Amino acid sequence: MLENIKRPIELCAPAKDLECGLAAIKCGADAVYIGGSVFGAREAAGNSIEDIEKLIRFAHQYWAKVYVTLNTILTDDELEEARRLICRFDDVGADAVIIQDMGLLELDLPDIPLFASTQTDNDSVDKIRFLEKVGFSRAILARELSVEQIRDIRAGTSIELEAFIHGSLCVCCSGCCYMSYAIGGRSANRGRCAQPCRRKYSLEDDKGRTLVKDRYLLSLKDYCAYQFIPQLIQAGVSSFKIEGRLKDASYVKNTVSFYRQAIDRYLETAGGEKTSRGKSHISFTPDPHRTFNRGFTSYFLQSRQRDILSPYTPKSVGEYIGRVNSVKKDFFTVKSDKRLNNGDGICFFDDDKNLVGTNINTVDGDRIIPNKQVPVQAGTEVYRNLDCQFEKELANSRIERKVDISFVLKQEGGSLVLYAADEDGNKAEVRMPSTGQFAQNPDDIRDRIITQLKKLGGTIFECSNAEVQMPQIPFIQISAINQMRRQAVDELAAVRSANHPRIRVKRTKSDCPYISGSLDYHGNVLNKMARRFYERRGVKDIAPAMESGSFISGSRVMVTKHCLKFYLDLCPKEGKAAAHTELWLIDEDGRRYRLQFDCKQCRMEIYFGSGL
Repeated sequence: MLENIKRPIELCAPAKDLECGLAAIKCGADAVYIGGSVFGAREAAGNSIEDIEKLIRFAHQYWAKVYVTLNTILTDDELEEARRLICRFDDVGADAVIIQDMGLLELDLPDIPLFASTQTDNDSVDKIRFLEKVGFSRAILARELSVEQIRDIRAGTSIELEAFIHGSLCVCCSGCCYMSYAIGGRSANRGRCAQPCRRKYSLEDDKGRTLVKDRYLLSLKDYCAYQFIPQLIQAGVSSFKIEGRLKDASYVKNTVSFYRQAIDRYLETAGGEKTSRGKSHISFTPDPHRTFNRGFTSYFLQSRQRDILSPYTPKSVGEYIGRVNSVKKDFFTVKSDKRLNNGDGICFFDDDKNLVGTNINTVDGDRIIPNKQVPVQAGTEVYRNLDCQFEKELANSRIERKVDISFVLKQEGGSLVLYAADEDGNKAEVRMPSTGQFAQNPDDIRDRIITQLKKLGGTIFECSNAEVQMPQIPFIQISAINQMRRQAVDELAAVRSANHPRIRVKRTKSDCPYISGSLDYHGNVLNKMARRFYERRGVKDIAPAMESGSFISGSRVMVTKHCLKFYLDLCPKEGKAAAHTELWLIDEDGRRYRLQFDCKQCRMEIYFGSGL
């Protein structure tokens, strides 16, 4: 049986820009993470200080938080600009900064909490305990961890733990991917990943035999782990992160609303609470299958599984619709319980397992008339990767987030007093002289007063209870009640703002030893301050980051828990014969990557070019 939760649980949403951030908060996110103008791990998702400040002001009304990403590795010339940016984020009220570069901890930073980005490869008790000792407030866990591994990390640390719950998956262990840089100089650790994992590859053995031809052998399905929310909370996760800082507002609305409802259902049964305030009201039914997805997997949360790859396409396949019943010259019929609409995008895999797509011109009963001829046949499985009706619902949906407020109107001496209190215990009161005249129809006046008090449109509040606690109802003009309500709401909003909880962290430069005495280029040390950080903690041998220009042919460019031997049913740990002593990936441009297999840790390593 699951125990009651003893800590608040956070839902953390992505924000490509201000629009997405506002949508996330309205739909119930407890926090959002957003990139600054530079130095974010998604270079294409930068935002101005002015927009970040607007988002912070909006979020803080609900006591929701805004985290700013500054999670690339930095050159010496960039350190001071990065430090000034962190100071600016702090000045405008950001609640934390997400970083990767350890050199930043050697600088004079404000007392803003620092979160260790998943790019720091947070996959072990020892690593996360070290991060806690040097001053991080939260570790964003590696995506490939199991529930049991997270439970072990929680048992050995006290730092906040954040885990991904939904979105695109990097096939590489975070922070350990150099394929994009090796191929074309675009570094993932500098926010410029060219996504080589979404390209086609062939797989050859040491004898030159082709085992797999032209498939997306490194392209994973998308992560969807809502069914593991109870287990992850019990394992020690405090924050659930939705991936997607390149996704649009529709995606954000849908996924945030879906996970808000899923988390709330569990919190209601387990006696827990969320970290922010206010209740979201939406006019659509969220469904993650109806927006961008490559199919879903829970990855390694429970155990290793083969069905994590999307080998036939890196694109969105969307929602499964059904099978083709019959095919005629200009149309085909589909057996489905889903309603299709004119303009929908549909797709399917042809006989060669290539993804084929088209839009629907007309839906006539079960007849689908496409806008072009496609090689569909009876029995073909059809998916919808553009749901026009759902996209319209999301674009036009009524989304509000409201904080509960209660009113009590009393008469004290010669004054009318309106008391207001919100769900967090913030209070305000407004006084007005009484006319001294009593209403001839007290019941009607009481009802009118309550009706006016509950008119809170245009504010962040909604009223669940309004009372008139007076033995005799005085005559009160409606305009006077409206004025008292407006004043009380304004005062309460100001009190909420003043009482908004903001965490400050006093960090000391701890010299606790690092978990290893040496660092190769996977340590991502690109500047002198990062080198100093590790030297002060006993690291003697520090290789520079690959982005310093130290790349040589034959270097390891990826470490991943995704194993092609396991996927192809060739795993020696499962007793399979080691028929292929060496395997190679060949990309669409003929580049060769040698594969090595660390079976002890169940990891696959990819080397670019020849040699070790």
